[in-house]
Amino acid sequence: MKYVICVPDGCSDEPIAGLGGRTPLEVASTPTLDRLAARGEVGRAAVIPPKMAPGSDVGNMSILGYDPSRYHTGRAPIEAAALGLRLRPDQVAYRCNLVTIGADGTMVDFAGGHPTSDAAAEVIRALDAELGAGAGGEIEFHPGVQYRHILVAPDTWADAECVPPHDLTGHPAMLPRGAGAPRLIRLMDASREVVGAAPIEATQVWLWGQGNQPRLPSFRAATGKHGALVTAVDLIRGLGVLTEMDIVEVPGATGWFDTDYEGKRDAALRALGDGADVFLVHVEATDEAGHAGKLDEKITALEAWDRRILAGLVDGLDAMGPWRLLLLPDHPTPVELRTHTSDPVPYLIVDSEIDGPGGVYTEPATAACPPVPGHEMLARLLAR
Repeated sequence: MKYVICVPDGCSDEPIAGLGGRTPLEVASTPTLDRLAARGEVGRAAVIPPKMAPGSDVGNMSILGYDPSRYHTGRAPIEAAALGLRLRPDQVAYRCNLVTIGADGTMVDFAGGHPTSDAAAEVIRALDAELGAGAGGEIEFHPGVQYRHILVAPDTWADAECVPPHDLTGHPAMLPRGAGAPRLIRLMDASREVVGAAPIEATQVWLWGQGNQPRLPSFRAATGKHGALVTAVDLIRGLGVLTEMDIVEVPGATGWFDTDYEGKRDAALRALGDGADVFLVHVEATDEAGHAGKLDEKITALEAWDRRILAGLVDGLDAMGPWRLLLLPDHPTPVELRTHTSDPVPYLIVDSEIDGPGGVYTEPATAACPPVPGHEMLARLLAR
């Protein structure tokens, strides 16, 4: 039996007046998804536990079967693991976004104009040389992907309440608060000179998501299965590193609207054919569309999932033998809110050999279903 987990990041949404009160999932043309739902099981999953912030760190940890209320320590240390960083007990990692803040103090773009990874890396290296370890400081800047980077600092910097920049789009940039906040604010202010001198749209760094590195059981130890994944996002890659899953790289995976959907589909089929039992396919495009408030791009990304991943994936799985598939996002990212919410998300489980009760994979169609704790969904997939 082969198992696939499909994560269209942030694809769940809310009714939109411009769509006649429908959601993007209801409007998008998804014939393959519709056929799968008609012979599968649909419901709702509470991927974000009560009182936890609705982020991809929490949601994807849930999807992989780990209870965030037990294992989550922060977003940044997970991403640090993806960069090969192993934090000491006396260190903390911060997510370090390249952002664009307007002259009036408004968060114009939490992604700093989406610089290329190469261009951003030059900026991060300059920051480290002038403000970090290169200048004899106690902090280290580490380049990641596009606008997403990591700052490693002593754990005395950890006591701060920081707002994720994607929660501030179009609003005043709310500075950190708490005992560690003055250090963070000084560093963010100092970064303007370095970032502003670079040929990118970003104006400074934004620090948030801090924590010590978590300790997670390996995926094989937790499930008895050989797990693998593909993603363009360091956060998901970091979860793979921490749980000792195989991480498959696809050169055209960008974390943006132009990502290589077919490359991710083919990576899943190759890995499953080469011995992986469980493969997770993660695509960021729907989440980025939600944050950008781009309704058309969100619908396009949903349709790309259906046409460019699911259709060929099902054919390829059928050729291998029995399979089961779980599809759900890690949280909603409504295009009108442009940030995450904690609402339960629709899920779909399909078995190639045993038909389920059937249903429709949309938010309204599953609204009456009692939500299942997100970290229990993997066990549901693996149980037959």
